[in-house]
Amino acid sequence: MHPLRSLLMFVGAGLALLVATSTALAQDGTIRPLAPPAEPPSIRLGTGGVNDQPAAESWFQQWGEPMVRNVSTATLTPFLPAAGKGNGAAVIVAPGGGFRWLSINNEGWKVARALADQGVAAFVLKYRLQPTPDSLDGLKASMDRLFAAAGASDGAPRPLMPDLANQLADAEAAYALVRARAGEWGVDPQRIGMIGFSAGAGLTLHATLTSKTMKLAFIGPIYGGMGPVVVPKDAPPMFNAIATDDFLFRGQFGVVKSWFDAGRPVEFHLYQNGGHGFGMGYPGNTANGWFPVFMHWLDVNGFLKPRPAKAP
Repeated sequence: MHPLRSLLMFVGAGLALLVATSTALAQDGTIRPLAPPAEPPSIRLGTGGVNDQPAAESWFQQWGEPMVRNVSTATLTPFLPAAGKGNGAAVIVAPGGGFRWLSINNEGWKVARALADQGVAAFVLKYRLQPTPDSLDGLKASMDRLFAAAGASDGAPRPLMPDLANQLADAEAAYALVRARAGEWGVDPQRIGMIGFSAGAGLTLHATLTSKTMKLAFIGPIYGGMGPVVVPKDAPPMFNAIATDDFLFRGQFGVVKSWFDAGRPVEFHLYQNGGHGFGMGYPGNTANGWFPVFMHWLDVNGFLKPRPAKAP
């Protein structure tokens, strides 16, 4: 299956879940306006804007988390280990949100801080998004139209599926920036990986399969699309995790089997429960323990091994 078709199927499935979860918008799931929060210092990637963007970047809150939408300027936010604690590994972190918003705290800043605490330099990618209407009412209406198109069951890609050229360019620019400033940030250029959540997992996989400039050392798609893909001969080791009650799972193991059949290193964790969007994890579900397992996987595979000291 062509990598882009797999990704389109992934986005369609993601939107199908939102049909079920977003129509009520009740209790904690209610979309509420949010003033722009104080963001950690970031670096503009200079990859351009978004065509036909009707609204400025804005924020809303859902499930107790800040979400940002209408991102037209891509940035990279470094989270570096404390002095003397870095081990040289680096991870580009891609939050999810259906390519229309970013769960930038739950699937970005929190993850990056946890990585930095373990000695890994982390970089949150705030990538450009598909435009949504300025008002929250307009956002909800556009979601309804999107959900109606995504709800068809024939499996065909929908006209509303995004072209990921902008997002791929942002990921490539982030990777190039980390490599260019590797010495300053204490990063081993040979140990730069990428981890993503939901749509961010789709972007991670898309970059792995299609980019001509990114040579990722490892990848971690977390609750992303599970359909089969065509795996390059030099594909990086993959850590994959999802819960059985996640709408994206649906009993599929395609992407894992594709990696296995290609003879590339792969580790897969299927959790009993956790739903979709668990980020760093929530109490009361088995998926809550994925992050320490991921760190153990990095360690066993040698990605956390500090660089040898240079001879005087």
